[in-house]
Amino acid sequence: MDKTKAKELAFDIVKVLDNKKAFNIKVLDVGNQTVIADYFVIACASNNTQINAIADEVEFKTAENGINCTRREGRMGADWTVLDYDSVIVHIFNRDTRSKFNLEKLWADAEDLDITQLITE
Repeated sequence: MDKTKAKELAFDIVKVLDNKKAFNIKVLDVGNQTVIADYFVIACASNNTQINAIADEVEFKTAENGINCTRREGRMGADWTVLDYDSVIVHIFNRDTRSKFNLEKLWADAEDLDITQLITE
């Protein structure tokens, strides 16, 4: 997937996350720091059940558009679920786990993309 399509996918995923009440959503452009992906989409959910529901919805909505998740880590009860779309990797955390791993600090050199137009208040 080229970088433009990967960015579109990341932004589409942000909309799904927002619609399912995920919060503190960020998109990091990590393409210059690693070969594993172009973008990380990071979000929080209120509890582990919501993490699973949000991840299921992201997989459902992307599959509707012909884009399938190549790998999923974290299932029911997990406090961190990762959806791998090759060029886009989605991380859905509970608050404590996100704070503990602090991916934004780990990937501090990555550009934090402006997604304010995609998020509802």
